[in-house]
Amino acid sequence: MYTVYGILYTYYASLISNYMYDLIIIGGGPAGVAAGVYASRKKLNALLLTKDFGGQAVTSAKIENFIGHIAISGLELARALEAQLRAQKHIEIRDGIMVQSVKKIDGGFEVADLKGGTYQTKTVLMTLGSSYKHLNVPGEKEYSGKGVFYCSTCDAPLMQDKAAVVIGGGNSGLEAARDLLPFASKITILEFAPTLKGDAVTQEALRKDPKVEIVTQAQTKEILGNDFVSGLMYVDLATGEEKKLATEGVFVAIGMRPNSDVINGLVDLTPTGNVIVDHKTMQSSAKGIWAAGDITDGSYNQINTAIGEAIKAVLNIHEYLFTDRV
Repeated sequence: MYTVYGILYTYYASLISNYMYDLIIIGGGPAGVAAGVYASRKKLNALLLTKDFGGQAVTSAKIENFIGHIAISGLELARALEAQLRAQKHIEIRDGIMVQSVKKIDGGFEVADLKGGTYQTKTVLMTLGSSYKHLNVPGEKEYSGKGVFYCSTCDAPLMQDKAAVVIGGGNSGLEAARDLLPFASKITILEFAPTLKGDAVTQEALRKDPKVEIVTQAQTKEILGNDFVSGLMYVDLATGEEKKLATEGVFVAIGMRPNSDVINGLVDLTPTGNVIVDHKTMQSSAKGIWAAGDITDGSYNQINTAIGEAIKAVLNIHEYLFTDRV
């Protein structure tokens, strides 16, 4: 049975399905919002599609390197980004939208969302960022938010005087362990490889702390618990022995994966799925598609750099639309 909202959405979608935008921006994180602001100031006929605002930044308890702010929470930043975007006069915004696909059509591209809406555009700017990688082991999904965490800056305080496990020995894992130091009574780092892969200086600092134990050649098999996490099982790859580790918190820190699935097949990607771009213009291998922020190859995973990349992209898109195509 159709709801009133569903009927109105379908009607509106049918009206705009054949309308051609100059630019569709996909994503509402810092890069997407910066792109929207600059597209508005250039008076491009632009549409921004996003599920929500803030991107991965919204999960940060405190951001201390965002230029112009001594410190700001991720939630405050997300609200500020949305407010600045909505203050623009020449940008159409549709939030609560998840994009399903982008395909090539005559004269541009067609973007489809999961609600059945379609939008046509001359150019596309991808700013969908990246997502936390998952272990995909029993118990991970079940105890997510109940002892299984992905954002150490957000959830480390929950480990006050408790034992915590960090899965991952790269920079993400080492940063998570460092975030836990002021709170957890004990921190165990589990790394699949024979050695840690993260920054040597951070490794040295963690090894000197008596609260930190490092276990290499450890493959996590299952996360245990009742209502909340109580432990995990891992295999010692050196001996093949399965071991149990008691813990009240598991921080999964095995990196990020770019959210590039919707343009897979349209543009060249790295083996890890990042969009390969010309870093001067941020244009992808496909004419008419640009990308900025964490989704790109060579990304520094920084808010400030993502914003700069998005601005470069929009300026180049403007040139493409009104110079190159003339």
